[in-house]
Amino acid sequence: MQRLLPAYEYYKREILPASPPEFHFTSQQKHKTDLSVSGSHGQTRRRPLPGEEIDRASMEAKYAELRRAVEETAAVDGHAHNLVAVDSSFPFLRCFSEAEGDALAFAPHSLSFKRSLKDIAELYKCEASLDKVEKFRKAQGLSSITSKCFQAANISAILMDDGIQFDRMLELESHKDFVPTVGRVLRIEWLAETIINDDSFSGSSWTLDSFSEIFRTKLKSVANTIVGLKSIAAYRSGLHIDPCVSKTDAEDGLRKELAGQKPFRVTNKSLIDYIFTCSLEIAVLFHLPMQIHTGFGDKDLDLRKCNPLHLRCVLEDERFANCQLVLLHASYPFSKEASYLASVYSQVYLDFGLAIPKLSVQGMTSSLKELLELAPIKKVMFSTDGYAFPETYYLGARRARDVVYRVLSAACEDGDLCIQEAIDAVENIFRRNALDLYKLNVANGSVHQKTTITDTRIPTSCVERDVLFVRIVWNDASGQHRCRVVPAGRFYEIAKNKGVGLTFASMGMTSFCDGPADGTNLTGVGEIRLMPDMSTILRLPWSRREEMVMADMQIRPGEAWQYCPRYALRKVTRVLLDEFNVTMKAGFENEFYLRRKLVSEGHESWVPYDKSSYCSTSSFDGASSILQEVYSSLKEADIVVEQLHAESGKGQFEVALKYVLCTLAADNLIYAREIIKSVARKHELIATFLPKPDLNDIGSGSHVHLSLWKNDQNVFMGSNEYNYHGMSNVGEQFLAGVYHHLPSILAFTAPHPNSYDRIQPNTWSGAYLCWGKENREAPLRTACPPGVPLDMVSNFEIKSFDGCANPHLGLAAIVAAGIDGLRRGLKLPEPIESNPADYASKLKRLPQDLLESVESLAADKTLHELIGDRLITAIIAVRKAEIDHYSKNPGAFGDLIHRY
Repeated sequence: MQRLLPAYEYYKREILPASPPEFHFTSQQKHKTDLSVSGSHGQTRRRPLPGEEIDRASMEAKYAELRRAVEETAAVDGHAHNLVAVDSSFPFLRCFSEAEGDALAFAPHSLSFKRSLKDIAELYKCEASLDKVEKFRKAQGLSSITSKCFQAANISAILMDDGIQFDRMLELESHKDFVPTVGRVLRIEWLAETIINDDSFSGSSWTLDSFSEIFRTKLKSVANTIVGLKSIAAYRSGLHIDPCVSKTDAEDGLRKELAGQKPFRVTNKSLIDYIFTCSLEIAVLFHLPMQIHTGFGDKDLDLRKCNPLHLRCVLEDERFANCQLVLLHASYPFSKEASYLASVYSQVYLDFGLAIPKLSVQGMTSSLKELLELAPIKKVMFSTDGYAFPETYYLGARRARDVVYRVLSAACEDGDLCIQEAIDAVENIFRRNALDLYKLNVANGSVHQKTTITDTRIPTSCVERDVLFVRIVWNDASGQHRCRVVPAGRFYEIAKNKGVGLTFASMGMTSFCDGPADGTNLTGVGEIRLMPDMSTILRLPWSRREEMVMADMQIRPGEAWQYCPRYALRKVTRVLLDEFNVTMKAGFENEFYLRRKLVSEGHESWVPYDKSSYCSTSSFDGASSILQEVYSSLKEADIVVEQLHAESGKGQFEVALKYVLCTLAADNLIYAREIIKSVARKHELIATFLPKPDLNDIGSGSHVHLSLWKNDQNVFMGSNEYNYHGMSNVGEQFLAGVYHHLPSILAFTAPHPNSYDRIQPNTWSGAYLCWGKENREAPLRTACPPGVPLDMVSNFEIKSFDGCANPHLGLAAIVAAGIDGLRRGLKLPEPIESNPADYASKLKRLPQDLLESVESLAADKTLHELIGDRLITAIIAVRKAEIDHYSKNPGAFGDLIHRY
């Protein structure tokens, strides 16, 4: 890219010489008071009245510093779109107007067209005609005219919405040849339509839940690579958005959309409102601003529905009080309404692109004046709304500088501002407000240095006003939750992209010792990187100035460590998908005990929260305030709760989570445990997921329901073609693999010596190797929930999964076993339809202690192959160390309520 002149020097050298009018008088005219003059391109201008030239000169001299600031400030363009190739079919006339079709033919008769054409002609030093300008741009080529326009515009960063589609549109990365910094703004309606138009899914297969899950996952996966979100709801159904739209209405809306023809274009109001609300929830989690189209545009919108006052329900919703909303296009013709909203709602910001330069000079000036009538200057921002043609960027920047100068100098004349305050306002409007709002770090005036948004996103001083700490979380081989805490400024500056160091020994630790167990081959020599997975970032509902994020374990950024539990699960699910085009979903039931502290005669103990029975109303009522907070926190974390109730044990409760993709389910389970334990701690209680905290009471499990999916269809369920006790052929073979490897799987899902105190006959925990339909005494239960035909089953449950298990490793073992069943076409034995204890002489007991499970795992070649020898070697060593320790120290079980 050629070296760029400072904008003010460029303006003086290239633009101003062509601008002053040339006065031509005949001998007769010299003695007349004719006020017409001829400009540089033949246009007629009014001749200055006597004294006017002196007044203008004195005004320019008075505000010379303000003029210099306006012209020299390297602007951040907060909202723009992709350029197109010179030979694009998109008509160049659209550079000047939002009109289309027959209406576009009238564009040359508008004030903004006539002015803008002259502005471009002055830049290109050609005749001010559309034909001459088009010939010039074609002769020069895209690269040359773009460099010329962007140099004159003096833009240091562009935030680009690439969700609009033009013919022969350039990729976002291509724009970095012309401007130092390019960031992406993600259009949420584009993302939604991309998902439902995916050829791998048929329209009839979509449900709101399946769509929502994929939409949220995709949005989270790119959240750390974008600078903001954008909605064009105004174009589709208007700005009267209901943030409490019901799922029933949204589901109905989705169904109506899918009844049409591809490509689907989302217009249903309930569905648009649902997508908008889901996006705001993600925006809150990731601290992303949301740009919103308001006011005028092309004829696709109903202007009556584009008044930003319609956003009141969103603005009043406490969930989104901290989500910054940027009202685009000066909300014209509703600029006063936008100004009012920015003055009374802390989260509302204003962007005046499109209104400048598409209006007349008086229109642009009055619109900006109206924005500044009430809105704080710190909330008003520049953008070009440039699109398709580099000239749109130039016009937006040139006219914005002129209009801002006009408005601010007038404010100084009126006494609203002093000159220094006006100069500060220039810096804020053109640069600082956007840098702060979008959390950018672009060196002032640095038009030579290429900066990537993702490398420099959140300045320390800015983020630490909002978030102080970030917890980087992992779950080790013993199933314990651990975290490293990084100050938020350092996290977003360094750790987010480079991770933090962690010793190899971390995956060899046990529940009784923070050192590696013998035989793990993991020591204090060597270090991995804990790499944050930013799609999992969560603001802690119980500690608002903290966040937590799940971590991947990597040898170096981008290279997985073979001991990483999350990697182990991803690896086997990839095999399942690649070989069988199948994914697995999982939903966990969290059973836990609440304990309260009792101090008697100087002795501290933790006693049951209550002594009620299974599904007791009084028990739930007593814990209702705690469970309400748990539910609200889980909801804020986007974790869906299906049921809550009191369990059989004294002070025991259950929270059942909705099924999602198994990789997400494992993360959600860790977050759910964190939330439940932290909320309990807030209420001066402890919540423990230990399988058997009291040997004389009922145990706690973490039962998991599993189903198989292909192209968003449940393929575990049987059909008319194949129905083995309600299962499909794929379902039977997968479950047969789990059945065959279940003794080995227990080393992952029931990983502690205490686990086997729970797995006993007649306790609904699954003590015998068998399966049954709706048999809660079987370790493997096929389930027929409401809505599923009685001769079918939709999922199977594994009872022998508990709160000491690392969920990623437990699910990885299950998937690996299922893969073996599918590869070998394994078959299930006949189901057990009554209490397995009645068949004790015929059925094989599952391992009765951890040692038996470990021995099964050691001999299981399939799990070694699919999960990895080294990881399984370490797991076996950790399990053996725990067996040895707790056999020698049985009293040590009592301390585990503080670890699980």
